[in-house]
Amino acid sequence: MFEFLFKRSGDKPGAAAAGQPGRQDTADQQGAGEPSARDLQAGLIPSLEGDELAAAEFVLKSEFSELRLAAAEFIHSREQLERVHGAIRNTDRRVAKLMQSRLDAIRHRQSELERARACIALAEALAADDKLTPNQVAELDRRWSVISAPELVEEFTHVRGRLAGRMEGQVALQRAMIDRLGALRHLEGSGLAAAEVAARIEHLSQEQAVALAAPEAGTLPRSLVNEFDLERTRILNSLAALEKGEAVAAAREAALAEWEAAPRESLNAERIRKAWQHLGVATGAAPAGQQQHFDALVAALPQAPPQAARKPKAQPPAASAVLAGTATQFADTLAAMEAALEHGSLGAAADFDKVLKETRGIRLTPEQAERLAHARAELKRLSDWARWGGNVSREELIKAVEQLPSLHLAMGELAKKVGSMRDRWKALDSLSGAAPKTLWERFDAACSTAYAPAAAHFKHLAGERHANAGKAQALVAEAVAEAGRLDNASGADWKHVAGTVQRLRQAWSHLGAIDRKDKKRLDQEFADALNVLQGPLEVRRKNEAAGRDDLIEQARAINPRDRHALDTLRSLQEQWQEHAKALPLERKTEQALWQRFRAACDAVFAARKESAHAADAERRAHQEAKDAVSARLEAAAQGIEPAAAGKLLRDAAAEWHAIGPVPRANEAKVEKRYHAAVASVQHHADVARRNASLAQAGSLRDKLRLCQALEAELAGGAAIDAEAWRGRWSALPALGADYETVLQARLDAALAAASGSGREEYAALLEQNRGRLLHDILRLEIAAGVDSGAEFARDRLKLQVEVLQTSLKSGRKPVSQAAQFIELCAMPALADARTASRIEQLFTRIAGKEAR
Repeated sequence: MFEFLFKRSGDKPGAAAAGQPGRQDTADQQGAGEPSARDLQAGLIPSLEGDELAAAEFVLKSEFSELRLAAAEFIHSREQLERVHGAIRNTDRRVAKLMQSRLDAIRHRQSELERARACIALAEALAADDKLTPNQVAELDRRWSVISAPELVEEFTHVRGRLAGRMEGQVALQRAMIDRLGALRHLEGSGLAAAEVAARIEHLSQEQAVALAAPEAGTLPRSLVNEFDLERTRILNSLAALEKGEAVAAAREAALAEWEAAPRESLNAERIRKAWQHLGVATGAAPAGQQQHFDALVAALPQAPPQAARKPKAQPPAASAVLAGTATQFADTLAAMEAALEHGSLGAAADFDKVLKETRGIRLTPEQAERLAHARAELKRLSDWARWGGNVSREELIKAVEQLPSLHLAMGELAKKVGSMRDRWKALDSLSGAAPKTLWERFDAACSTAYAPAAAHFKHLAGERHANAGKAQALVAEAVAEAGRLDNASGADWKHVAGTVQRLRQAWSHLGAIDRKDKKRLDQEFADALNVLQGPLEVRRKNEAAGRDDLIEQARAINPRDRHALDTLRSLQEQWQEHAKALPLERKTEQALWQRFRAACDAVFAARKESAHAADAERRAHQEAKDAVSARLEAAAQGIEPAAAGKLLRDAAAEWHAIGPVPRANEAKVEKRYHAAVASVQHHADVARRNASLAQAGSLRDKLRLCQALEAELAGGAAIDAEAWRGRWSALPALGADYETVLQARLDAALAAASGSGREEYAALLEQNRGRLLHDILRLEIAAGVDSGAEFARDRLKLQVEVLQTSLKSGRKPVSQAAQFIELCAMPALADARTASRIEQLFTRIAGKEAR
């Protein structure tokens, strides 16, 4: 165990002793000489700041890791970082990590810049796109929000401002579109005159044209644009009716003024009432007041005598009076026709012309004939214009119908739109006359084309309703068949019955629409068939629920402290599962019973858990006790004495095994800590024992050398100071009993010979024992397996043969090498340096074997 004191394996004899002074001299020279290479390189560090190339060269050439790391702090460019990282990544981990982190930061920044430039390019593309949408701008903002590029923020902000301006323009354009559409719809019930309504429509149409010519017109919702066109066309078509109503109101006003100016005696209440009715129905705010005025006028006229008061043979009025009344009515009707034409009310003018044509027996004055001809010519001219305008409106109506398929409307809304278009066509027929056949055919074809998807859809729905009715009838038949099998079967599969009922109910609930005429009948048939299945199933389920209640009561009756409680509970749970598989109950009932059964099981587990908690507390106490043993061993390991280590470990082991079990989850950790503490105590004891052996070995070597030195001086005739030699002996640490006794006796013998008269005899003895010493050393080298050197090869071979022959002849157990070495140490003899080194080498080998 003392081999590490003298040399390392592979060293030549004496190399350790010869090498130590050299290393000490080198250290002394470095301490007393010029500054070291590390100090010189450390002085260059401040000058590297700002010079990345020099810093990189320094890092690549320096052999000191701290200085390389300090110089690496000045490297920031990507080229030098990659250069240094590639060269030093396998030699200096800290510098390589610093270089890698900075390279990653540079790559991340470049990646951020590339993403920012891509985002700006996308923003430029959006700014140049004709159809910019808000979701595109929102996606752009989302992408920019996760980018960190302060250098490009200003450029992005500029482009984003342009996009924001376009978005604000789109919002303003769409809001204006909505306002125009609302204003257009408001015109219909505003009560304005036809001319003012036409002027408003013209103004709104101009605004619409400006909006459609705007740069952002492509973002206007197509539905709003189409709806505006349809509303404008509808209101323009209704202007003719409004103009007719205003013409009637004007004719009524003229007739009332004429009748007010005429004498009351010349007016006939019946005649002017008929004339009033022939004028037609007026529109606007005036009709109510005009009607009241007319009623007051009629009430003020003298009433004709009752029919009964007349003479029985009264003759009709004279022909002149009849003609006079007819002429007056004709003149009034002609005036009303002229007034209607003046206001553009073609319908009212046509009605008045029809009344004039039906009037007979009137001789017209030249002035009246001219007026009538002029009025009829004007009526024809306006009718032609109305027919042309109606055809224009019909053309717009056809275009609107042709655009319906591109609007992708819902089928119901599409059907309503087509119906409203046909109604508006009929209204144009009444206002502008009959339409040409070609226009009607185009309109009818466009309506048929537009309505075709709706017709197909409604036909498909009708087919689905018919198919659903067939499915419903099949479900009814299946329910009737299941009910028949249930009546005929002796042992029914109730799980199958319950599944069938549930499946039939779900399938019935998932049926689509059915025609109303079949729905009520099929519902009643299905309910009757299902009730036949449901009745026995409900009785069976009640019995099953009673069986579940019994299982719940058995679970509640379990004693938690019984050792078979868990087995009983597990058996009940298995029975519950078997019952649940045999016949599922209604979901609500099943859940309620399961909650009760689970509560009973949880109560058993809770009671057992309480007892388990007590056992866990005891195991935790055991863990604390074992941790205390481990802690005591850990605390005693530092200053442990080798002699006390064995007793400490035996006591700790006895105490450890006396403690009960610990929680299973912590068992491995507790065991690991205890074994680690035991290993630590043993390690420290071994280290202390090794240190003691080291001290003993050093002391043995020094005392042996002291004895050899004393004997060498004694043989050389030098003066011996016994007290000085004894003082040097006392200064050395004491050895073990065997070696201390032997070497002390050898020292005392030499000192006694030096101080007495037997110095020459002792010197002769020393010289005489030289050969014997070499012989014993050679014998021990053979026994210990130590090489003796080339010069002793012949003697070694001869001695090996003798030792072998002696051991074979004697048959006795040989003396141990340690005892032989003690005898060698006890024998006074002169020894040169080579012999001394051979003794030390033997001591190293023999002492090591003894320690093992």
